[in-house]
Amino acid sequence: MTELNYRTSGDYQIPDLMLTEQEQKPLGKYGRMRKKYLQEHRPVLWNQMILSETLYPHLREIDETVNRRLEQMLPALAKAAGATEELKASDPMTWVGLMNNCKAQAEETILSELIFS
Repeated sequence: MTELNYRTSGDYQIPDLMLTEQEQKPLGKYGRMRKKYLQEHRPVLWNQMILSETLYPHLREIDETVNRRLEQMLPALAKAAGATEELKASDPMTWVGLMNNCKAQAEETILSELIFS
């Protein structure tokens, strides 16, 4: 266990808590959404993860997992909706609308499972 150092502030001894340096690569959309959810709705878990230095690895993992799941789900949803390459060539606006619906449907499922839980 690490020994704590203290500093004096007025009449109080305050522990000098320092986090170790971690790689800070930028978070994607879903990592930032998870971060905001934890801050606003799960503050105890948020603080525990910060102090145990597991927050940013968790957020990066969530972001990567959501992106992988979207890549897996979108082709199946697009096929079921009829968003084919032929439709893309003949009626691009309809194809875009179908693809946007598929992405929204996939995101709704994934967000409820991974981000807001």
